[in-house]
Amino acid sequence: MDRQKLMKWILTAMVAAICAVGAVIKVPAFITTAALDSAPAFLGVVFLSPLLAGVAGFIGHFITALTAGFPLGPLHLIIAVEMLIVVWVFGVMHKKGMHFWKWPVALVLNGIVAPLPFYFIISPAFFWGALGSIFMATIINLVIVAVVMPILSKVFVRKEGRVH
Repeated sequence: MDRQKLMKWILTAMVAAICAVGAVIKVPAFITTAALDSAPAFLGVVFLSPLLAGVAGFIGHFITALTAGFPLGPLHLIIAVEMLIVVWVFGVMHKKGMHFWKWPVALVLNGIVAPLPFYFIISPAFFWGALGSIFMATIINLVIVAVVMPILSKVFVRKEGRVH
């Protein structure tokens, strides 16, 4: 394995580990798996590919679910895949320079669209009860990202360009 690939995988593992730290910081709400686990994955798009940042978000959600006792059982697989997709979309928009639109898109995708399958899988009452806490957790995660991302972007700018 060449050095560049190894560096990407190590950074992905590190982002997933930081997601684990955020996983134990729960947002007090109806759903016990709302946590600060997605902020590191969103930040990962600065120095990882959108897919690898999404993989870190996928792993991060599973760690969050684990620390909460997997209250939704195997349905956490759906949530983890949704997390991967949301972070991937955010990362693609970031890499394409859509610096304004990536924020509302991430908020809507993660805060409203991601819980939508549970309207049909569990119940409308569950969806409406969970929506507020998931939306609030998304806002908190995105505010953290908005504050830290400009600083992190400066750190990862090298003399020869960005780390790819």
